[in-house]
Amino acid sequence: MTNIIKLASLGLASVAFAACTTTGNVEKNAAGGAAAGAAIGAGVGAVSGDVKTGEAAIAGAVIGGAVGAIVGNNKDKKVNGGTEGRPNLDKTTRYYDDTTGRYYYYEMGTSRTFYENYERRS
Repeated sequence: MTNIIKLASLGLASVAFAACTTTGNVEKNAAGGAAAGAAIGAGVGAVSGDVKTGEAAIAGAVIGGAVGAIVGNNKDKKVNGGTEGRPNLDKTTRYYDDTTGRYYYYEMGTSRTFYENYERRS
């Protein structure tokens, strides 16, 4: 019972940290993967009888979290204009940066900003 409470607390903390970044794809997918991996691991541990349910849940959470983070990172590359291509800028409104004297736009789907030449501002 104690392991279940610890695992649930870890899962909730992971979800809370997902809001700390611009897109949060890595964190969201890692948290989701960890939760799914923990559930699958606990199920396998319970059915097999060879492995303790708590240990199997922890192993599943680690593997699921790693896979989820990789998937989220790949999603961020596409959304944030990584090597996959340019960012998708919302050019309906142009903003002026007094500090640099340059205009910039917000990227669609995120709160990241880019200058007119697609150079990342923030």
